[in-house]
Amino acid sequence: MTKKYSQLRAGLVMARASLIATLRSPTSVVFALLFPIIFVTVFGAMVDNTAVKIPVAIAPGSDTSSPVYHALKEISIFSLSKETDSLAQLNALKKGRIAGIIHVPAPVLTSPVPQYGLTLFSSGAVADKRPLIQAALQEVTSRINQQVLRGQPVAAKLDVVTVPGRVYRQIDFILPGQLGFSLLMAGVFGSAFLLFNLRHTLVLKRIFVTPVSRASLLFGEMMSRLVFQIICFIIITALGYFAFDFTLVNGILTFLEMLLLSVFGLVIFTGIGFMISGVIRNESSIAPVANTITVPQILLCGLFFPVENYPVWLRTFCEYLPLTFFVDGLRKIAFEGAHIWQVPVQLGGLTVWAAIVAVLSVKMFKWE
Repeated sequence: MTKKYSQLRAGLVMARASLIATLRSPTSVVFALLFPIIFVTVFGAMVDNTAVKIPVAIAPGSDTSSPVYHALKEISIFSLSKETDSLAQLNALKKGRIAGIIHVPAPVLTSPVPQYGLTLFSSGAVADKRPLIQAALQEVTSRINQQVLRGQPVAAKLDVVTVPGRVYRQIDFILPGQLGFSLLMAGVFGSAFLLFNLRHTLVLKRIFVTPVSRASLLFGEMMSRLVFQIICFIIITALGYFAFDFTLVNGILTFLEMLLLSVFGLVIFTGIGFMISGVIRNESSIAPVANTITVPQILLCGLFFPVENYPVWLRTFCEYLPLTFFVDGLRKIAFEGAHIWQVPVQLGGLTVWAAIVAVLSVKMFKWE
């Protein structure tokens, strides 16, 4: 009696061989692991990245004994400098190196109540920082007025209530983007080059004459990518968590849900690599075609810059890209503490993309 051929076993054997080839490939390791680690380390190591720091200069001749000056020193968003050269200060202001020059004159004592003042010199080069500086200086003048005119009635009053919340760090934005970058590069480039080389060296043609089915071959390649990405995922997330306090709201459960979401991204990006390898006829064409697909997603899908900052027409386009769904889902799960079923938009978008890419990759697969 003939023993039935096991497609599952064949797929696992293919997965093992593909994983070994991936681990031995410097390109796969560099793009999927080394580059994301470098980005995570650079952005995670930024000192005090949760606070706004505005460089402001104190003009020469300012009264450093004035209560206004002491109040300025207590403003946490100001990084004060006391350059003695007024011309150098003015040049730095024009070039945008500092956000403003503040002159604190001596108080005028001609009336029973001393008159304190300050003057802000600003520039069009730093117009975006001017509202923050003006708000902080307004707070200073209000505080001085209350100290000098203690007990006097005020016409309007502002009460600020601070609600406790998680500290949002730069790493909480960057690390999910780098996980997406790792998955994108390893899936698209790794799969495209590997399958092309297997086809070019006639390995796929030899496999074709065996009972191994097309689905088993693609399943094996997908499994090898999954194991490789799990290794990269663990290393990158552990680096962010232990070295730079990356937020995992629910601990290991959050990590596992992020890992589960990455399976959808893996199917999409690896499938795109399969499709590229199926239509390209020479190896030199793989990189340009793959870059045409990956580079726009890297720039437009919120890996380094928030999608909300883009124009409306461009933001609408970006929101439908698979990498946007993936990275947004990771950020909601990691920082906001959402469970995977609580991100239906991202999960639905990834599911639709995965189904489309999976069908097309199988249809476009060629043995030779």
